[in-house]
Order: sequence, then C-alpha cells, then structure tokens
Amino acid sequence: MDNEVVDVLVIGAGPSGCVSSAWLHNNGLKVKVVEKTRFPRFVIGESLIPRVMDHFDEAGLLEALKKQNFEIKPGARFIRGEEVCVFDFSDKFGEGWDWTWQVPRADFDNVMAQEIIRKGVDLEFESEVTAIRFIGSNSITTVKDKNGESKEIQAKFVIDSSGYGRVLPRLLDLEKPSTLEPHSSIFTHVKDTTRVPGQEGTLISFDILETEVWLWVIPFSNGNTSVGIVGPTEYIDQLSATGNTAEALRNAINKSDYYRERYGDLEFLVEPRRLTNYSCAVKQLYGEGYALTGNAAEFLDPVFSSGMAFATESGMLAAKLAKRQIEGEMVNWERDYSDYILSGVRVFSTYVKEWYTGNLQTLFFHQPENPDIKRKICAVLAGYVWNKDNPFVKKHDHVIRNLAYMIESEKEIKL
Repeated sequence: MDNEVVDVLVIGAGPSGCVSSAWLHNNGLKVKVVEKTRFPRFVIGESLIPRVMDHFDEAGLLEALKKQNFEIKPGARFIRGEEVCVFDFSDKFGEGWDWTWQVPRADFDNVMAQEIIRKGVDLEFESEVTAIRFIGSNSITTVKDKNGESKEIQAKFVIDSSGYGRVLPRLLDLEKPSTLEPHSSIFTHVKDTTRVPGQEGTLISFDILETEVWLWVIPFSNGNTSVGIVGPTEYIDQLSATGNTAEALRNAINKSDYYRERYGDLEFLVEPRRLTNYSCAVKQLYGEGYALTGNAAEFLDPVFSSGMAFATESGMLAAKLAKRQIEGEMVNWERDYSDYILSGVRVFSTYVKEWYTGNLQTLFFHQPENPDIKRKICAVLAGYVWNKDNPFVKKHDHVIRNLAYMIESEKEIKL
C-alpha cells in the first residue's frame, strides 16, 4: 500500500476545504486534499452572505472568483402575501462587506478547486476516506481512489470539510440529533426565460407560503435560477402522493401567488433533488488531531444562507489553529475553536427557530419599520454573528421574542 506524508489532510474540496487548504498552503504547510466526487458537481447552498467574502479574500481566492462575474447579491427580499421586506447589506449595523454573490455551486466550487490546484495544493478527486486511526495528534487515513486502489496518508492534523458526507462524524461516532425541528427541502434549476429586467429579476427572494413553509428563488448571472421549497418534513411529504420530487416542487411553485406565473410552467433543468431532515449536529467539533468544519459539524437551515458562512469561518479558523499546533504551540481548542464557532451557531439557531415560530417574521413585516432594529438584524443576516456590540447578537436568546410579543400586544390593544 502506498504511503504519503503531509502536515495537514483536508477531507473535502468544497468552500470550507478550499479556504482552509489555500490558507495553509499560502503559509508554508504541506497540504493534501481528498475529495470523494469529481468536479463540477451539482450541490445546493447557492446563496452566500457577506461574511464569506472576508474568508475568500484572506485565503487568496477572491480575485479568481471575481473574474467569474457571478450575480451580485446586495441583500435579500422576504415576501408574505402583499407584504414585502427588503434587507440591504449596505445599510447594516457595524463594519463588514456590503455585498456577496448568488452562485451556481457547480461552477463556483470548481473555480475555487482549480485555483487551489493552480496555487500548488495537492487535490485528489474521486478519492474516498474509508478509515482513520489516531496516534496522539498524528493520524493515518486510508483512502480509496476511483480505481479501487487504497493508500495511507500520514498527517499531523486532519480538517474534515466533507460537508453532508460527514466523514469523521460517521467514522468516529460523533453524530447527534439536531435541536431544530425536522424540515426538508426540494430544489432544482430552471432556465429563467421569464426573468424581468432590473433588480426584480435578480434579487434573491423568499416567498412565505405558510409560517413554516417558504419558497426560495435565487437568480444566477448565467440566466438560470435556483428554485426550492422548504417546510416541515410532513408538509413536504404531502406535496406528492407518490413521492415524485418534480411533481412536489411543481405543486409548491403553484401555491405561490407571486411566482406561479413566472415559474409554474418552466422546464426543470435537473431532476429536483430532496434533502430530508437536513439539520444535523455533532457531539464535539474537535478532538486530538482533528477539527470538523462546515456541514461536517453543524448544519442549521437554508433560510438565512448561513451554511457557507459557517463553512468558511470554521475552515479558516481550523487552519490557523492547526498551524499553531503543528508549530509546537499549545492550542486551547475548546475556547479558541469550539466555543467561538458555537457562539455564532447559537445566534443563527435562535434566528432560525424564531423564523419558524413566526416571531422573526413579525419583526420583518412590522410597519412602520424601525430602521435601527432593521440595521441590527441585517448585520446578523450578513453573517456578522460574532459582533457582540450588536444587541441582536448579544441578546439573541430573548430580544426577538420580546419585541415580537410587544408588537402583537400593541395590535391587540388597538383592536
């Protein structure tokens, strides 16, 4: 059996894996990336938030991405019947990027993967991790290639950026149930032949069909648009008696007063895919010799597009801490990694939960708008969930619920 020796083994070549491996390579470490699939490949998670731009910039990937002319995302629109709430990332609390992208992930991920290869990172596609054993913080990972040949990779540290593959959680028995209610989604791409000019045709939108059910519309610069339905798993199950994903998604689109005419009859470019009970969690985010990043650790919900932000935030931080550890520094992974990442997860978890209770929707659509409150919520939606100067971060566990209660109480008094 062949044997390779590296400083860091990165499992997965998605955004988290590319950010971490690019940064490590740029800082002089020998990195190996193994990716189970062949790029380009269809994957969901096409709406980014501004915080990710910091990571692409620091990893040296930003300029390559800018050249692709992906659709600019300046904010997001939420629709509920005739009510509309638009968040503008340029009008938010605190510092940070004012825009990001809406991207077909097959193209987006492939650009990053090819860029890290161009930089000199050793990236091996169609190679699957089948086993791993640790000797202190050192590890020996068994990898099987597309021809069925196996080899071992010795590493001083392993970063698991395997996304929904969740390699180390499966191999090390780290998985645990999410605290979020079970939701599912069905999604596809359409050729957007009915796209209207201007912002109306390009702005990412969330059409709320019921309190816990919403349709996403994410236009791309290539003329295609991602369309998906999200709701409680029981609701999604009932969209098609036979479980046909195309029928289910078509039925969901036709429930939308806003998008029925625009997308109801358009041909699906790919057979609609389904993710069932997609939220997930782990018992721990790190161990001796490894760290979990992105969806390999925690996935909350697609409603606020937080997945990519946590992927790149954790990928960058894991890379920096791994370098320090390899160079002999004592690293407090509990404080500097787990506590930090989970503090952001908790903020977004609150927003997801309060979205589905309806409390956050109450704040979104309340009239007249409170510009100060809206700016602070906008900063959270932009991904700046570690800024404790923002009371909607610091007091996330009760501020939304309390404000929604006040608004509803005022309505009752007026009645």
